[in-house]
Amino acid sequence: MFYIKSDTIDKMQNKITYPKVKLRDVLSAFWAGIKPQKFKLFVMIFGVAVTNLLYIITPLFYKRFFDVIMAGGNTPSVAQVLVRIIIYIGFLHGAAWLFTRIAEFANNTYVPMTMANLKQQAYDHLIEHSYSFFANNFVGALVQRISRFSRAFEILSDEVVWNLLPLLVRVSGILVVLFFINKWIDLVVLVWIIIFISFNVVFSLWKLKYDIKAAAVDSKATGYLADTITNQNTVTLFNGIEREKRGYKNVTGEQASLQRFRWNLGGTINAVQSALSFGIELLLFYIAIRYWSLDIITVGVFVLLQAYVVNLIDQLWGFARVVRHIYEAYADAKEMVEIMKLPHEIVDVPGAKELVVKNGQIEFKKLNFAFNSTRKVLEKINIVIKPGEKVALIGPSGAGKTTFVKLLLRLYSPTSGHIFIDGQDIQKVTQGSLRQNISMVPQDPVLFHRTLAENIAYGAPAAFAKAPASQAKKEIAKAAKLAHCDEFIKNLPQGMETFVGERGIKLSGGERQRVAIARAILKNAPILVLDEATSSLDSHSEMLIQDALNTLMKGKTTIVIAHRLSTIQKMDRIIVVDKGKIIEEGSHDELLRNERSLYKKLWTLQAGGFLAEEDEEKVEENDEL
Repeated sequence: MFYIKSDTIDKMQNKITYPKVKLRDVLSAFWAGIKPQKFKLFVMIFGVAVTNLLYIITPLFYKRFFDVIMAGGNTPSVAQVLVRIIIYIGFLHGAAWLFTRIAEFANNTYVPMTMANLKQQAYDHLIEHSYSFFANNFVGALVQRISRFSRAFEILSDEVVWNLLPLLVRVSGILVVLFFINKWIDLVVLVWIIIFISFNVVFSLWKLKYDIKAAAVDSKATGYLADTITNQNTVTLFNGIEREKRGYKNVTGEQASLQRFRWNLGGTINAVQSALSFGIELLLFYIAIRYWSLDIITVGVFVLLQAYVVNLIDQLWGFARVVRHIYEAYADAKEMVEIMKLPHEIVDVPGAKELVVKNGQIEFKKLNFAFNSTRKVLEKINIVIKPGEKVALIGPSGAGKTTFVKLLLRLYSPTSGHIFIDGQDIQKVTQGSLRQNISMVPQDPVLFHRTLAENIAYGAPAAFAKAPASQAKKEIAKAAKLAHCDEFIKNLPQGMETFVGERGIKLSGGERQRVAIARAILKNAPILVLDEATSSLDSHSEMLIQDALNTLMKGKTTIVIAHRLSTIQKMDRIIVVDKGKIIEEGSHDELLRNERSLYKKLWTLQAGGFLAEEDEEKVEENDEL
């Protein structure tokens, strides 16, 4: 049985060569999201730093407390000193509590707002990538990357501000305090800290490649899941449930194996840390006992050491986890930053002007297009489509018809040559103004999971930006009626406010196509492209829609891609494309007069079916009479 192997998924996702991303690139991307919240970040860092300084100072008072007890005995004066020390300790704890709350409240605004900024930043760049970029990536994997990008920042921010910063402040402060108490104890603690941190850093750096691989495998698993769920109907119809189960098991098995290996590495880190922590406690107390026996240190130093050592072990024990989380966050963020560093394939040239369409003449001049050196799609295309002319593109599947449209809309850029609209090179105008002047009705319309009204109005949002709601509803209803959407809308529970489901799944193919036609009618652009616009309609619906399309095409330069030749007989000109070249053009009658015409061959192949339909309709009419 066949199922998709994980290495096949890798090849599918690796069609795009992403730029190399380093740590500074990730930090730079994070900083772009942080900048609007930098004051709150400063407040948070200040609060955390002060809190941890207070936690270093507090054990000094405990040391003083026990030194007073040992030196002064049980007297009222000693008791007063002890009470005073307790008051100081209480004040320090209160101050630490206050600064912690300040840091927390700053964090509660800073992190969510920055995460929102980062999501927007990632989305803004992602959505401007080209048609080919999205064709070469799993939608689910892209969604996952944006989510992990913002979540990676949250993890990094928490670890740096709430763990690394306190560690830095406490380690520095403790070493300074111990230096003034006993230099040799201070040196032992310093060496131990260096060994502890060095082990964690080296081990975590070695483990980084597995963290990066884990992030990639997670994206792969998400992409596979999204791909099969999106195509669930195909999986069911082609009896592919069991093979897709095995395929997903293959991906998740790889993920589980890698996760198990990474967790075993984490267990190794914990084992080494336990040994180091146990060793430093024994060593320090042994040294302290020797110095105490020589009357070099007081009993209070034992208390101070205990407080500091426990504090250090607690902070440094979490260091391995902190380093691990930071590198995992880096690995997660790196995937999204790769996309953000990837230049957009289709961009406006510097100083691009707005396209102004007065007549609607389209010219393809010396146009060539190829996906690569071995796959040429269009070759030496020279066409002039006059203002208001209705032109049909026909030809065998794969001849390059749809590529014409994608080049006109700048979903692809020509390999060489130019496309002009009213003498303006579309490579030198803004993409927004170009697409604003072209209405497109695709063969398989994909709708948003929004209301019917929102889907129809999507093509002309500017028209309703300042218009009264009642006027907008009238225009939408008018477009829906012209496209004969009203025939099925009246049977929907919420009418125009009915949600159509993801990708418009709640509607039939013909209903989705009518919504797309209504959208084009409402947009009312001077150039119209119909890509098999009636292919999903039954004969009755096609007749109704054809009337709407005839109205829509009036005064517009129209390009029609069609396989059903019966729909293009009345076109001003028919252009026949085969193997990426224009092989003939003319009106329906002119092409039929040419005995060697490919169009005539295609028409002859389809004519039998059309004639049979016509005869059947006549029989039905006679029966009715």
